[in-house]
Amino acid sequence: MIRRKYMRTRQLKPGMKLDQTIVDRLGRSLVIRGAAIDEYIIESLISHGVMNVYIQDGEMEEEEVVISSAAQNQIDKLYTEDRSKVSLSKSVRERISHGIQSIYSDTNIENMASTTASITNDLMDAIDSNNAIAIDIGELKTSDEYTFKHSVDVATISMILAKQQGLSRKEIYEIGISGLLHDVGKTKVPLEILNKPSKLDDDEFEVMKQHSVFGYRMIKDKGEFSNDISLGVLQHHEKINGTGYPMGVKEKQISPYARIISVADIYDALITERPYKQAFSKRDAVEMIMSMTGELDINAMRSFLESMILYPVGSIVELSNGEKAKVVKNSPHYILRPTVVGVKSGKVYDLGEDLSCASVIIL
Repeated sequence: MIRRKYMRTRQLKPGMKLDQTIVDRLGRSLVIRGAAIDEYIIESLISHGVMNVYIQDGEMEEEEVVISSAAQNQIDKLYTEDRSKVSLSKSVRERISHGIQSIYSDTNIENMASTTASITNDLMDAIDSNNAIAIDIGELKTSDEYTFKHSVDVATISMILAKQQGLSRKEIYEIGISGLLHDVGKTKVPLEILNKPSKLDDDEFEVMKQHSVFGYRMIKDKGEFSNDISLGVLQHHEKINGTGYPMGVKEKQISPYARIISVADIYDALITERPYKQAFSKRDAVEMIMSMTGELDINAMRSFLESMILYPVGSIVELSNGEKAKVVKNSPHYILRPTVVGVKSGKVYDLGEDLSCASVIIL
């Protein structure tokens, strides 16, 4: 059972979970509720003068899943490892977290280009190390602060999509740079708008929509980034049908980088909880992406659907028929419908190919 406990920050231990969102004096989120604490977070809280916090005390009671012998036989027979995924070591995550924080905390730093390049090189190495062609967004966890984590998530997803499309190493690298910086213009948006805990009114939204223009100007002024990178930042909210912003351009007028970043940006924003909205489930977020065929580039959408892993092999899921099942195989063509085995019945549900399973979905 989970209880709320009030503790001195200096008494916190790595692994504890916060039961509140911590904000700084400017109203910016430092650490979100539910985040697992590490030494870096403890030191950051103390440095910001946060001397006491609420933590989650106790553990969630998890129902034990017993797998029958019949089910285990099927699992052993059908078990197929997921496609190689991007994986970041603890030291790389820490290095990336420090780097992205330095960029977004002080956009006037002279070494923005070199810091961004360093982060992107780390991401390229992570992709190259196991020839990753897929991504499980839950495994990245580079930071508990939304802006920093979102920037790295978008960059990583975008780089994998670019790889799926067969783009060159230079293009994959540049789209990583553009993804990291796509929201840097938000540092110029007034804090009362940026951190508003409710829906923006029309005037506030007009100001918010300028963040892509602010970001474009910021990196163009530095003269260290290519035009393709700059356009990726400027146009990442444009839509194929011309309903996007800031210019309302459409189709071929939108840069290739922006088309990819747009899909990554929308997905990651949907699955993240913010003060003004609940997070969508990964399944719901994917279905929303799939419904946006008139707004998003079809090639970027296809690459996205072939890259994301929603239900990692080995995970336990609940089916709409009431049965619990273990995921044994994913297909890049059926992101929402892997092959699973009922943990009690041993029944195989090939949700992607078997028409007899058409009415069964993962809840």
